[in-house]
Amino acid sequence: MKTPEELKETVKEKYSEIANQSKEENAVSCCGVGTSCGVDYTIFSEDYTKLKGYNEDADLSLGCGIPTEFAQIKEGDTVLDLGSGAGNDCFIARELTGEKGKVLGLDFTEEMVNKARINADKLGFNNVEFRKGDIEQMPIGGDSIDVVVSNCVLNLVPDKTKAFSETFRVLKADGHFSMSDVVLKGELPEGLKNDAEMYAGCVSGAIQKDTYLKIIKEVGFENISVQKEKAVILPDEILKNYLSDAELLSYKNEEFGVFSITVFGQKPACAPDCCC
Repeated sequence: MKTPEELKETVKEKYSEIANQSKEENAVSCCGVGTSCGVDYTIFSEDYTKLKGYNEDADLSLGCGIPTEFAQIKEGDTVLDLGSGAGNDCFIARELTGEKGKVLGLDFTEEMVNKARINADKLGFNNVEFRKGDIEQMPIGGDSIDVVVSNCVLNLVPDKTKAFSETFRVLKADGHFSMSDVVLKGELPEGLKNDAEMYAGCVSGAIQKDTYLKIIKEVGFENISVQKEKAVILPDEILKNYLSDAELLSYKNEEFGVFSITVFGQKPACAPDCCC
């Protein structure tokens, strides 16, 4: 089993490779990595093309939702995108926060940060910044962010408690997050889980939905809600290797399996140790 640091290095190598691929190469491979695996990538990604602020150069087809759709971003907000990649969600957020706001993208892959900066320069934006850094230890001041968004990234972070604790720290009082991610529901046979990870790399690092939501609550967030949920469809030829007919029916009825979710959480207006 890999250590957390080894896992981080694997992710860094993988996304450095992705940064140098075309959108078309990413869309036909397993979450952007390796050779074509026959994935219908729409099982993960959403269509951004009709959204205001969309920039084709920044869209690497790596997400599993559209967190900005539910993020309640207002004009003038300061928005942070965790795992910002080439800047896709940042540019959508910038359209919502306007010229009076600010958007900060955080990514720990240097190639991605450089790619995003080039895209921002092409667009002439002076209120969109991209910074290299680790989500478990963000180079961002506390109580400085109005809204945090993230798209299919937290499942790749080894220590999710640290990641959500850091999200809590950087948010202003009463600030909130909206994050799209991949989670599991129910116990998958180990072989099926391994094959699912091979079929679609985004499943790697995914944890149980209940555990995911519990971490968010234990960190201190309130008003937690799942804003959107959809099943990730795995092909029958994989499922039949591990599931009986009855289990296959349960899987298709979404009683257990792999899911993409978009989750909301809010930092309390008053910290437990202060008076408002």
